[in-house]
Amino acid sequence: MSTIQKVSDAIVQQGMLPLYFNADETVTIEVLRAIYRAGIKAVEYTSRGETALSNFTKMVEIRNVEMPDLLLGIGTIKNFQQAEEYFTVGADFFISPGFVPEVAAFLKSKGILYSPGCMTPTEIITAENAGIHFIKLFPGNMLGPDFLSGIKDIFPKLLFMPTGGVDTTRPNIEGWFKAGVSAVGMGSKLISKQLMADKEYATIESETKAVLSLIQSIK
Repeated sequence: MSTIQKVSDAIVQQGMLPLYFNADETVTIEVLRAIYRAGIKAVEYTSRGETALSNFTKMVEIRNVEMPDLLLGIGTIKNFQQAEEYFTVGADFFISPGFVPEVAAFLKSKGILYSPGCMTPTEIITAENAGIHFIKLFPGNMLGPDFLSGIKDIFPKLLFMPTGGVDTTRPNIEGWFKAGVSAVGMGSKLISKQLMADKEYATIESETKAVLSLIQSIK
């Protein structure tokens, strides 16, 4: 099975992709352990601060020892240089807030999943024509499930994942799955800055478990 298929299957199977960033290396690692204990098999770390690359490098190191079946993705990739840096340290998949052609071409040549953020049919078509199958609808709360319902039939071969403003409630998640998403991206509504600041790892673990089982019951 290709790496792209493996990543895609893992995200679709859990029905969600948790994503977070924390400047502190220890907090970053403890959150990773907590969501892994909850049953997460694919996670996105967002490249949003000075320490992101070194933290991610450490995450890969810890993953290799403690969580061999966990797939580590990197998000907020906006240029080729970032893609190259994270590819070098071992990122399993890449996510962008928008479509970056040179990143798409680079990762395609390496056989690695790239999921660009799209918010118009034109952007989705551009991504599809570049050989991309996994689309991040971003920002999800601006687009809403009705947007996907309206365009889904034009893109029968693509998988869609809204990110941004997806919350942990049944009505919200159910609305997206009814519209035809394959998974939902879950950031601050799941792994909040407050929970990380308070080092509430047990809460992060139990909340993640709860969302995973909620999604399984909806799917």
